[in-house]
Amino acid sequence: MNPAPAAAGHRQLLRLAVPIVLANLTQPLLSAVDTAVAGHLPGPAYLGGVALGALLLNLLFWGFSFLRMGTTGLAAQAFGAGDAERLRDTLARALALAFVIGAVLLVFREPLVSLGVSWLGGSAQVQSSGRQYASIRVLAAPLALGNYVVLGYLLACQRVRQGLAVQVFINLVNIVAVLVFVRRFDWGVAGIAAATALADVLGFALGGWLLWLARTPGLPPLRLATLVERSALWRLLRLNLDIFLRTLFLQLAFAWFARVGARLGDVTLAANALLLNFQTFMAFGLDGFAHAAEALVGAYVGARQRQALLHAIRLSMGWALGCAVAFALVYAVAGGAIIDALTDQPALRSTAREFLPWAVLSPMVAVWCFQLDGVFIGATRTRELLTSSLIGLLVFGAVMPFTLDAWGNHGLWVALMAFLATRGIVLGVLLPRIWRGLARQIT
Repeated sequence: MNPAPAAAGHRQLLRLAVPIVLANLTQPLLSAVDTAVAGHLPGPAYLGGVALGALLLNLLFWGFSFLRMGTTGLAAQAFGAGDAERLRDTLARALALAFVIGAVLLVFREPLVSLGVSWLGGSAQVQSSGRQYASIRVLAAPLALGNYVVLGYLLACQRVRQGLAVQVFINLVNIVAVLVFVRRFDWGVAGIAAATALADVLGFALGGWLLWLARTPGLPPLRLATLVERSALWRLLRLNLDIFLRTLFLQLAFAWFARVGARLGDVTLAANALLLNFQTFMAFGLDGFAHAAEALVGAYVGARQRQALLHAIRLSMGWALGCAVAFALVYAVAGGAIIDALTDQPALRSTAREFLPWAVLSPMVAVWCFQLDGVFIGATRTRELLTSSLIGLLVFGAVMPFTLDAWGNHGLWVALMAFLATRGIVLGVLLPRIWRGLARQIT
């Protein structure tokens, strides 16, 4: 294992962050490719159905994104402490948990999909397409969740180029498969879902192979008693429960957003879905610096390096803010062209352009909560993440009825901005208290 890590400089931060940013930006390509293909099918109902189905899968899959975040925090601390056996055991526990959760999703696949799509709303045709998409894509659930663990482990060990390689491979498979299934075989919505599921399966195969090649020789055999060791398992479950609830509240806010948008009509629903791709790309891009903060903060907590920890927080925050400004500028200049690339339907293009300013504003509002998420995850202080998301959801629910009545879909976007801003404010208020708690652990 490596010696205690040195304090990060700009070069080290970028060495970690840039491949993570690139890897993260490939992840929303799964949804963006699906959106672009559906956007060129006849009528907005296909795009609306794929949007609802993808949102439901995000609720199901990203609801368990704690598998990546919890793995990164725990594995980064083991990596920083130089404990190869604990690092291996953390990976094994997280993978086992991912497979168990994925199996449960498969068992309850039909009622989950049926109830979820019905709750999200939309016209009968939109709901039919959404059910078809979600029912097929959820078949890859165990390995899709396993991909979260693989990525979290690679980030924790600062093997970011391998993480990038896996994500690029997943998206190449998805792009090729969706073109073949939809354009050549004319499978429609079913082909879009099958392509994304296939990409998840083959991506996990590649990730598992890379982990096997990089295994540490000479470790004691992995035993079942070690996997279910009470204190380690409880810590994993406690962290994961906090992150699960935090992510659930995030997804509920976006699901609520989609549900209300669906009541405004299929065209508004589809236009919001297009603009949420802007939000998704921005989120994954900014999360690159948050993930770098996770890896560095976790390593410095494990190595008990207080000053290096504080420096990493400040350094990563500065770079994240610069990235947010860049996203806002790109969306302001090229947003219309991006919309045109995602759909050829005049009504969708016109409606999406009307609400484009919210996608331009979003990076500057969201950067604070995204980056502070990384700090708290790396320090394995997850209760504060849960608190900020719950308060943000409550603010969203309180603000939205008034803004919706006053400004329609613009008001819906105002409520979403209030949700993102509230999360950042709460985490910022809690940060000094968290630092005092960390200071008692780090000499």
